[in-house]
Amino acid sequence: MPRQMNFSELHWLLAVVQSIDVGIVVLDLECRVQVWNSFMENRSGVASKQAIDRSFFELFPEVEKPWFTRKVGRVVALGTPAFTIWKQRPYLVHFKNYQPITGQGEFMYQNTTLLPLRSANSEIDHVCLVIYDLTDVAINSLALQKANNQMQQLSRTDHLTQLYNRGHWEQRLQFEYAHHDNAIALLMLDIDHFKSINDRYGHQAGDAVIKCLSQLIHQHLRDSDVAGRYGGEEFAIVLPRTDLGGARTLAERLRQSVQNQQVLHNGQTIAFTISLGIACLDHTARDHRCLIERADQALYASKRAGRNRVSTYAA
Repeated sequence: MPRQMNFSELHWLLAVVQSIDVGIVVLDLECRVQVWNSFMENRSGVASKQAIDRSFFELFPEVEKPWFTRKVGRVVALGTPAFTIWKQRPYLVHFKNYQPITGQGEFMYQNTTLLPLRSANSEIDHVCLVIYDLTDVAINSLALQKANNQMQQLSRTDHLTQLYNRGHWEQRLQFEYAHHDNAIALLMLDIDHFKSINDRYGHQAGDAVIKCLSQLIHQHLRDSDVAGRYGGEEFAIVLPRTDLGGARTLAERLRQSVQNQQVLHNGQTIAFTISLGIACLDHTARDHRCLIERADQALYASKRAGRNRVSTYAA
């Protein structure tokens, strides 16, 4: 026969519930509050005597009533706990985030547990909601994730141009080649007489010209396009789902935009042009490197023909 809890033990249990650093709310089957500990008082600003017998949804109108009611119903029906974690649902109720780190969310990040509470006759007449403050854990995890994302971005981005580096855009080209259902075009371009720009104006001026070109490339890209630096003053743009006509239209627009642009550096105005070459998957290709070779050949055809022009690969 189970030992009956005496009054002193009940008093200890109530003291633990009041002092524990988690939110404890006991709800009846209509989600009216029956127990409201000091954590809930301090975070909500609602005293226990004001919360008792009030609807949980009246106290927290931000809670999705249909979702929470279903969750309580499953706990009662199955007699097993239910959980939410902050990564899936950052918070259940709106408690202010008082952490010293700013800019990490207005509300406290929370994990929650719903526990079935059996009465003396083994019926489940109440559920206990436990709210854990996971703000420190969440903020550290989000900061680490942000740092990892930044490191990943740095590892695939060219520092000077903020375009993708060769390793990344070539990897994307290889992916598009392997999975293409429609046309793919590759656009190669470089700055005409770039060595003369460096010799005449200096290498910092050359860097300014490269940055200017990279910004113009950014402005002409679609969301699906992938632009990167091939090396030195040479660039590549992967154009998924693009035929020769579409690639040529983009190339001409970019060429004219560069021709009309001037770079101001140390009081000097620098005009420059670019030459471009296009290759498409309208010829048999053994792998994605064939596109690079063909676009490169088309680029040098533009160079030989006088520069500041667009050429396409011809088999």
